[in-house]
Amino acid sequence: MAKKNPNNYCEFVADLNLTNVHRVYHDTQYGFPIENDNELFGRLLLEINQAGLSWTTILNKQKNFRKAYSTYNIQRVANYNKKDVEELLNNPGIIRNKLKVNAAIYNANKILLIQKEYGSFKFWLQKNNNISLEAWIKLFKQTFKFTGPEITREFLTSTGILKGAHIISCPTFKKLIKV
Repeated sequence: MAKKNPNNYCEFVADLNLTNVHRVYHDTQYGFPIENDNELFGRLLLEINQAGLSWTTILNKQKNFRKAYSTYNIQRVANYNKKDVEELLNNPGIIRNKLKVNAAIYNANKILLIQKEYGSFKFWLQKNNNISLEAWIKLFKQTFKFTGPEITREFLTSTGILKGAHIISCPTFKKLIKV
């Protein structure tokens, strides 16, 4: 039998207090549109780093990621060199995985190319907004490194591109309608 949800929040946060990292993320970030290319890149970077780990780990390290990756400045990350990579791989505040670090640099360079061709990463995402999830997954796999089906789906859902981040009765869903 399904558990009653008296406050109508999405089930995965219904019983969490307001200061829980998942609840804060749910109420203030998950499903909210992101307009800034650097912030979109940052969300992609976080989703990629979550692969194989818990989302709790990533949420607890968000500030560390932002600092370690030059506040998600795409241009700066695209220009990271061996010394920068070494610093990231020795930074205990982030996920120290060489494949993920290299993917961040590669993906930053890909986003620069997208910006050059389309004007912005956000516009590129909007331009492709009417394609199926399967087509998104294929597009991300062709364009970026370390983006499988789950990473692509979560990135698109968490940034409001794909709908379904919240149940209709959730107060956060109601906030998103106004955004």
